[in-house]
Amino acid sequence: MAERMITVEVVYAGADRQTLRRVELAADSTVMQAIDASGIVGELPDGAVDPQRLGIFARKVAPDQPVHDGDRIEIYRSLQLDPMEARRRRAR
Repeated sequence: MAERMITVEVVYAGADRQTLRRVELAADSTVMQAIDASGIVGELPDGAVDPQRLGIFARKVAPDQPVHDGDRIEIYRSLQLDPMEARRRRAR
């Protein structure tokens, strides 16, 4: 019997452009397996994929989180400025 397949999107929003990949994979796949299958890592800056900065529909998830059909896996960039420091600068 054929294994059930699902379709997910893997996205990364850089400062200058957005990269989106749609990938079809096995139903029991994880977030990291979806990222690897998408091939998006080759187009991103070195170190862009940090297991601590991944999400599904704006909710932080672990790399071993199972994915479901239609999920949008998001690879987050590191912050340019700490939000607390930004508030301090605005207050001055």
